[in-house]
Amino acid sequence: MGPWLALWVLLYLPRSLQGQNPHTPAAPSSVLQSFEDSKFQGEWFVLGLAGNTHTVADRSLLSPFTATFTINKNHLEVAYAMIRGQRCVTWSYKLISKSQPGMFSVDHSGEPGADPEEIQVTDTDYASFALLLSRRQSDLQSILRVSLLCRIWAIQTQLLGKFICLVRAQGLSDDNIVFPDLTDWSVLPRKC
Repeated sequence: MGPWLALWVLLYLPRSLQGQNPHTPAAPSSVLQSFEDSKFQGEWFVLGLAGNTHTVADRSLLSPFTATFTINKNHLEVAYAMIRGQRCVTWSYKLISKSQPGMFSVDHSGEPGADPEEIQVTDTDYASFALLLSRRQSDLQSILRVSLLCRIWAIQTQLLGKFICLVRAQGLSDDNIVFPDLTDWSVLPRKC
């Protein structure tokens, strides 16, 4: 397959498979039949984000960042780290398992008035990539985010295709996709 045909397949085929109405968000499907917290643990690099509040103009605001998952007692904890200028920005929260494999509610118990949020790992091979779907309901709107996590600072074409398919299946467009600005990627978040 030539490079132009491969590009066409990557960009247009998922759109045609999406269904009759591209503006109707698909319900998250359980791609995972099981989920293993212990295999999911460790450091992940956030290499792609999409959401109904993101635009391509946000790219310059998004620095490369990491998500580190650890098991603490009976739940997963996730800690994020991002370099912003000369400072390190970190945030974290607990993920409480739900009955569906890979589905979690976010424990915002330390934040009064925080909006309810659910996170679903829709696909992962544990060793190289994971796709996460996050839904949060604020007073004014429903906030949807799709994240592409990788174990290394590189995106394989096949993973990019999976990410774009999930983004479009949620009723988002290519304009809602943001990739971190890797202009100065030598300063990795793990140095926080």
